[in-house]
Amino acid sequence: MSGISSHVLDTSRGRPASGVRVALEIRVGDRWQGLGSAAADSNGRVAQLLPAGAALAAGIYRLSFDTGGYFRSQGVEPFFPQVVVVFEVRDPDQHYHVPLLLSPFGYSTYRGS
Repeated sequence: MSGISSHVLDTSRGRPASGVRVALEIRVGDRWQGLGSAAADSNGRVAQLLPAGAALAAGIYRLSFDTGGYFRSQGVEPFFPQVVVVFEVRDPDQHYHVPLLLSPFGYSTYRGS
């Protein structure tokens, strides 16, 4: 199955970051066009960010994670209120999984499987 998914883990708590809002956009010319959004489930997973029936296309994509809203709901003031990850889809037949490991004062991401 091709598509774009994510998994958000709160490394400061050693748990999935359930409830983090994630938005997906694609670059069209010099602007960003929204494609979809979802909240991480109880396991921190966002299984599919493309709308149902939408095909993945080659292009530049952007994932925006509302880390500020998540941490404030935990009673923590984060340093990074939003994490933005820009990546390129070259082969639309592949699946693109972009995990986010976060804490109130740092984050990392990578291309997962």
